[in-house]
Amino acid sequence: MSFFNSFSRGFGRSSKKTKPQQSQPNQLQASASSVSVSSSSSLSSISRAAGYTNSNSSTMASSHNGGKVQQKPLFMCQPFVRQSLVTGNFKTIVQQPHYVDTNEWLALYAVEFFSLLNSFYDAISEFVTPQACPTMNAGPGVDYLWIDGSKKAVRLPAATYIDYTFSWISSKLEDKTIFPTKVGVPFPPHFSSILKNIFRQMFRVFAHVYHNHFDKFCHLGIQSHWNSLFTHFIGFVINFDLIDEKEREPLQPLIDSLEAQGMFL
Repeated sequence: MSFFNSFSRGFGRSSKKTKPQQSQPNQLQASASSVSVSSSSSLSSISRAAGYTNSNSSTMASSHNGGKVQQKPLFMCQPFVRQSLVTGNFKTIVQQPHYVDTNEWLALYAVEFFSLLNSFYDAISEFVTPQACPTMNAGPGVDYLWIDGSKKAVRLPAATYIDYTFSWISSKLEDKTIFPTKVGVPFPPHFSSILKNIFRQMFRVFAHVYHNHFDKFCHLGIQSHWNSLFTHFIGFVINFDLIDEKEREPLQPLIDSLEAQGMFL
């Protein structure tokens, strides 16, 4: 299974629609509207609770430093942090071809990344329960809050947050006024802001899964596939400046490691 298979049919956005996750339609519509206009720089949707501890200990490893035991995420441990299907540089893959419109290139990747992320999440979704993940967190001290219809930040179980996120993204990708499919129909003026919100929300799913469920991919033997997908994703994000540095903090050590390995420099 390789995520490059999704590009084998040649350039062009697929007309096949991704099936939305089940959610509460009315609340989703209002919540999605709030998310789409929120500013990541305000960090209104992130809560950093100093007392938070990661309950999923299976994704953590212990290291000793000066007699103190320090917790290190499993995905940052050897050999996992270096496991990938690809040994080359992703920069050449994500660069926009000269003959392709910028928005069309961005739209293509949004559709492909979402489809692949959805498939990977399906493989471990049974473990994302309210009991195991009562909040949508991305490691110690980072909780993501959902903006509801009244623009109030609410704390949701990770499974609910991700279901809402996938449904919201799917609704945007299927909206032909945002992602036009006919030749000659332009992208809307606000396309960039919506696209950045889509990539920001996908990043949050990556962050939650890495910090809480990476061990499940290891048990399934597909951690190299997952790492390759994220490397491709974050290389694209950095190349087109789609997510700010503050938002990337929960996975910055991994991103730094990938850069050190020359994966997208």
